[in-house]
Amino acid sequence: MALDQYTPEEPISSIATALAPAALGIVRVSGKGCIELVSKVFSRPRALLEAPGNTVVYGWIINTAVPEPVEGAKIDEVMCAVYRAPKSYTGEDMVEIMCHGGPSVVTAIQNLMLKSGFRQANRGEYTFRAYINGKTDLTKAEAVREIIDSHTDDSRSHAAGRLAGSLYKEIDSIKKLLVDTLAAIEVEIEYPEDEETIADTFNRQDLEEAVKRLETLEASWQGEKLYQDGARVVLAGRTNAGKSSLFNAILKEERAIVSDVEGTTRDWLESWAGINGIPVRLFDTAGLRATEDVVEAQGVELSKNLVKDADVVLYLIDSLAGKNDEDEEFINNCPVPLILVWNKCDAVIQKSAVPEPVEGQSIPPAISVSAKTGTGLSQLFTQIESILKQGLSTERTQAGLGSARQKAAVSEALESARHALATSEDNYTLDAVVQDLEDTLDSLGEVTGAITPDDVLGSIFANFCVGK
Repeated sequence: MALDQYTPEEPISSIATALAPAALGIVRVSGKGCIELVSKVFSRPRALLEAPGNTVVYGWIINTAVPEPVEGAKIDEVMCAVYRAPKSYTGEDMVEIMCHGGPSVVTAIQNLMLKSGFRQANRGEYTFRAYINGKTDLTKAEAVREIIDSHTDDSRSHAAGRLAGSLYKEIDSIKKLLVDTLAAIEVEIEYPEDEETIADTFNRQDLEEAVKRLETLEASWQGEKLYQDGARVVLAGRTNAGKSSLFNAILKEERAIVSDVEGTTRDWLESWAGINGIPVRLFDTAGLRATEDVVEAQGVELSKNLVKDADVVLYLIDSLAGKNDEDEEFINNCPVPLILVWNKCDAVIQKSAVPEPVEGQSIPPAISVSAKTGTGLSQLFTQIESILKQGLSTERTQAGLGSARQKAAVSEALESARHALATSEDNYTLDAVVQDLEDTLDSLGEVTGAITPDDVLGSIFANFCVGK
């Protein structure tokens, strides 16, 4: 949103629910005088004007431009939830008009609001008003967007923790350690007792603890990013290996066409799925084989391109047919982590579906599954999770970073805090340590929004939906 054109307290309105047939639709208004403006098109204006905060008033929204009893004067029967400042989401007076969820009804009410003195809300403007009115900080504001965009219960849970204030509290706790250290140093600067070295002038324990906790926060970003952005998992293999069947089994719905005819899948299919709580974009691809069919050949090339951008490739092999030279060539030259998936294990009798590895031979992890019965899927999910989390911090804390912006600010804070420690060890003047600590506090202030340039704010809230 353009902050240079923003007018605080100006009454704004927007549709807060999806424009699709539903039982309920909501038009949200906020700003100075918003209750009075809504009362002018409400069938019970006095009841609305006198309603206490956090109460609901029943009535009709009426198009006052159409005189009653002319048909069309009454738009819809509604319930108006009244919120009075400062006890509201934005910290301002607010009204949420709950109407029937037909798109034409919701749109008609919104258009009436715009004709009655309201301005169309910008993206994220409600949450921005909550921020500038002290109802939330930037970590909680960004968590709102995370929850809206979450694809799994785990990703939603991580974002909900930040919305509840876990990250804010951790940052605030670290800032207290730094402020206590800074206060002790400044007292020493103002009232020096003797000519002791810098190492003896303040207790480094709080600063060392702050550095340790900043390191944990910084390390949390890669894991949190995985739960936010998800991973790309590509199903690859020869024709009739069972890729589409496994695709359907993971999604638990019939999305891909399954057939015994080779080359049925000619283009790739994509869908979001949850694997052990991790959101993944799952791709079903065309079978890899040489073909003279122009359309199928294009599908094969698309499959190879998808593999290059994957985080994990599940390479399926028909357990009955076994591996051939084409499989070996793909496995040996795959540019990304690969899991061998021996499919149709339910059809393999009296022998292991996964052949024993040759001694000394380096092979990727292999899992025996049946897309038909679901056998082995839990083991496959565990192996996928293990690969995706490889190299990530295993230390799970309640607080975690929720955006690249937060990560950059914490990294800057950590660098300044480490420099403060190094400065004290190298016996520099106390003023130098003070500067490093102040820089650390400034960087942490950017995380929560205590110190944030306008262009950063505009970028954050521009990514919200209009109703938020």
